[in-house]
Amino acid sequence: MKIRYFADTDTALIEFSNESILETKEISENLYIDLDGKGNLVSMTIEHAREKANISEVSYLQMEKALHNEPLHRIAGKSGSR
Repeated sequence: MKIRYFADTDTALIEFSNESILETKEISENLYIDLDGKGNLVSMTIEHAREKANISEVSYLQMEKALHNEPLHRIAGKSGSR
């Protein structure tokens, strides 16, 4: 994954793969996703990134172990040790 920030346009581009883009979908006024021929996410563009995505403060966490059969939003919201 690559995150590119273009200060001159305040745009963030998050690239998830190098696949060819078949379709771009507008999710909201400032958020676009690019999909490959199989419907998989290739990249995401965030316009007005400083305001909308707090791009000035980016961090990366790698989760060592995920709980099976539990949605990621539930895992991320839990506190305490596992």
